[in-house]
Amino acid sequence: MKLSPVQKRIHEAAIRLFAEKSVEEVNVSELAQIAGVARGTIYNNLASVESLFEDVATQLSAEMNDRVARSAGPNLQPTVRLANAIRLYIRRAHEEPHWGGFIVRYAASNATLQQMWSGPPMHDVLGGLTAKQYSFRQEQLASVMAMIGGSILTATVLVLQGHKTWRDAGSDMAEFVLRALGVPAEEARVIATLELPALPA
Repeated sequence: MKLSPVQKRIHEAAIRLFAEKSVEEVNVSELAQIAGVARGTIYNNLASVESLFEDVATQLSAEMNDRVARSAGPNLQPTVRLANAIRLYIRRAHEEPHWGGFIVRYAASNATLQQMWSGPPMHDVLGGLTAKQYSFRQEQLASVMAMIGGSILTATVLVLQGHKTWRDAGSDMAEFVLRALGVPAEEARVIATLELPALPA
């Protein structure tokens, strides 16, 4: 979904508010104030605050999946792609704390946001399984993706609360996930500390 400049400002303001408040606590006046637009502009661009939340969640999930997918070259090993994806999520949470706060607050329970884990990360996990780089049973895929998603959210909390740098938290989680999937310890450590590509705009 292509957003107009005004819609983008509204979505960015909504992420900031939803990261700190429940949907029920957010009102049009403060949304307009943070977005720097008139109340009427808010009403003209959304049906309700509830629908805005779902729009933001959908856009956030699709946008991040697309950017992570574009960050990886086609010839990268699935193990490297997965490790990079984990680290890119955590780095973005550091660079955009409101974005990080939003996914920490809602990604474990919101079905739309959970699609973040069914995009490039799931493709890379399946690719690694097919290439015999991972050792788990196909019927365990949902549990594997839950582990990866939970690892990203937990690392994000460590970063947002200042307990770990994004580099350390990202590399640690990528290493632990790869080891859990059956990658040898030293190989997992090397992959998890490779130079991280830029996240495309």
